Amino acid sequence: MVNKETPEARRERLRQQELKRNPAAGGGLHDLIGDFGWKGTGLLILLIIVGIVIYLAFFN
Repeated sequence: MVNKETPEARRERLRQQELKRNPAAGGGLHDLIGDFGWKGTGLLILLIIVGIVIYLAFFN
């Protein structure tokens, strides 16, 4: 039998199992970034940078 589960699906399945066993271990920045993916993470960083530039332009 060939396991056709992708590495991402396997990681998520293992993470969910760990959360069931130890709920206090869940959450945090790594989960947020993992849920966004690389495009979402890049967009978040870009929005933070743009926000800082706008803040500095108006409040300095």
